[in-house]
Amino acid sequence: MKIIPAILAEKFEDGIRMLKQEESFTPYVQIDLMDGIFVPSKSFPAEQIIDLHTPLSFEIHLMVRDPLALMGGVSNPQLKKVMFHFESDVNHLDFINQMRKRGITPGLAIKPETPIDRFRSISEQVDTLLFLTVNPGYYGSPFQYHVLKKIEEARRIFPNKLISADGGISSDHLQMFFKIGVDCVCVGSRIFLGNPEENYKKFTHQLMAFEAGKAR
Repeated sequence: MKIIPAILAEKFEDGIRMLKQEESFTPYVQIDLMDGIFVPSKSFPAEQIIDLHTPLSFEIHLMVRDPLALMGGVSNPQLKKVMFHFESDVNHLDFINQMRKRGITPGLAIKPETPIDRFRSISEQVDTLLFLTVNPGYYGSPFQYHVLKKIEEARRIFPNKLISADGGISSDHLQMFFKIGVDCVCVGSRIFLGNPEENYKKFTHQLMAFEAGKAR
């Protein structure tokens, strides 16, 4: 299991600052983009992604109503993957095909209340499933433990897919995710509040301890 630092910034300069902090300790990050419509919060403008100059590879988590229209203005050589919401107003297959034509890996993000039966068929068309463990776009939303059961079921149905979890995650949740086979955990405020590098190391050291216990 990997820890992916997640950047959520309303102002572009804050996003740049957070990105620069991460360059010393991680090769890959997630950047949240929000339109203030699909979710109540709003991030810096999507078209400013082109102005990010970083050695880090990154993925984007789109919390927007119209992901296809927004991605028309997004470009960056370090952008590797885009996670779009199943619940957004888009033709899922069209979006997936458009991203692949651009050399960007598409992934599917799922809100806590959305049942697997609704997104099961389109899940076959993507490599990654991102399960939200809070209601997206609401600061301070409580962690929703019922999503763990949905992740467990998804792992059984899709044994070869990359499964990620995102939202309100602290170090207390890591062992639960580790046990049910989550591949990536996206962590935002728990990394950036305080010393980001030290916080990241605490998460990764905890994972190493889980791995060591599993090997014994």
